Amino acid sequence: MKIGILQTGRTPVELRAKHGDYDDLFRAFLAGQGFTFETFAVLDGVLPAGPNDADGWLITGSRFGVYEGHPWIAPLESFLRAVYAKGVPIIGVCFGHQILAQALGGKVEKFSGGWSVGATQYDTDTGSKRIMAWHQDQVTQPPKDARVAGHTDFCENAILVYGDKALTMQPHPEFTPEFMVDLLDARGVVLPPETAQSARKGMSAELATEDIADMFAEFLRRPRPDVTNNAP
Repeated sequence: MKIGILQTGRTPVELRAKHGDYDDLFRAFLAGQGFTFETFAVLDGVLPAGPNDADGWLITGSRFGVYEGHPWIAPLESFLRAVYAKGVPIIGVCFGHQILAQALGGKVEKFSGGWSVGATQYDTDTGSKRIMAWHQDQVTQPPKDARVAGHTDFCENAILVYGDKALTMQPHPEFTPEFMVDLLDARGVVLPPETAQSARKGMSAELATEDIADMFAEFLRRPRPDVTNNAP
């Protein structure tokens, strides 16, 4: 099964030799699940030719805001609406979670309550799961098709499920503790000092990495009717 990675951001350049770029993090995260991958650098204006160029799509995180009006954002939203109409499965993480919500009529904002950073406990449909977070923006109003499948007191719409069409989440299951420590070293200056300090203290917490990887893989592989003749 071929997964198209829609890359909307890059890891800090000083971390790439050790950790790779965002698409590399997802290739490692989903290693052993039987997928092949092709990356499309959406943030450079590179979009696939059409929704059926892959069997499933994965939208990465990004330092950009979905509401910032960069020239590649509107074309990405149009592409995602076409994929959604075709019924090709979509996974979105952080920015990916937000951009799909925005493309389908939801609302994304810079949250007035501040940042969520570090190992965070989420209440989900399948129990409590600890996942790495790094965000201030969040989905404040989900699209009408979305069902909330995970939340925290800080982030009410942390995991959204759109039937069999899409599964998105605000936290970063692809982030390892090692990557987070290095990211805090490289970019922690943008955070309130107490937020960065709290995040560092939680690095030994056990994460639901394998559970989320299996959840993504099951969703992507789930049998679906032939929808290739749907409207684009």
